[in-house]
Amino acid sequence: MSDISKVFIVDDDASVRDSISMLLEAAGYTVATFPSADEFLAVCTHDTRGCIILDVNMPDMDGPALQEELTRRGLRMPVIFLSGQGTIPITVRTLKAGAMDFLTKPVKGTVLLARVQEALEQCSILQKQADTSHSIDARLALLTEREREVLNLAVLGHTSKEIAQRLDISYRTVEIHRAHVMQKTGASNMLELARMTTHQATL
Repeated sequence: MSDISKVFIVDDDASVRDSISMLLEAAGYTVATFPSADEFLAVCTHDTRGCIILDVNMPDMDGPALQEELTRRGLRMPVIFLSGQGTIPITVRTLKAGAMDFLTKPVKGTVLLARVQEALEQCSILQKQADTSHSIDARLALLTEREREVLNLAVLGHTSKEIAQRLDISYRTVEIHRAHVMQKTGASNMLELARMTTHQATL
């Protein structure tokens, strides 16, 4: 399986880590276990891919605090909470913060496997979005300041003649800049360019 099929179990209960690991490995997943949030954070980077099965009550940093720290660091991985002492406020808090689900112990193996599969599918979607964003950013970064000015006016619907008047440059120069913009971004038309700039603005 790909790296995206990796599942991280963060739980201070060794028996829980062992039992869930056996279940997931039998289903073909790659599993890594951690007894604390700090140990997981020590190895977690922006290149880490997969989903997290996270306990709520742990010493030092609990599950919700780890979830918040991951968000603060910009690490977007699907989280499935698993707890034997979940309360409605904690459940609501974690789900509002973006958790995929909040399951209570003991959980049926079939239920957990189904949720893990959904989480990894979401992880794959998030990775594709991140790759697309990186590609768009990299292409737009190739533009000169003048080319970016021409691009911004063009996607607003201004003609080359209007852009030339606004920027006090010749019509021919605008056309050259527009051609460079299309070449550097790889866009085939203005609609695609508009989508690129809109996508970047929403990040």
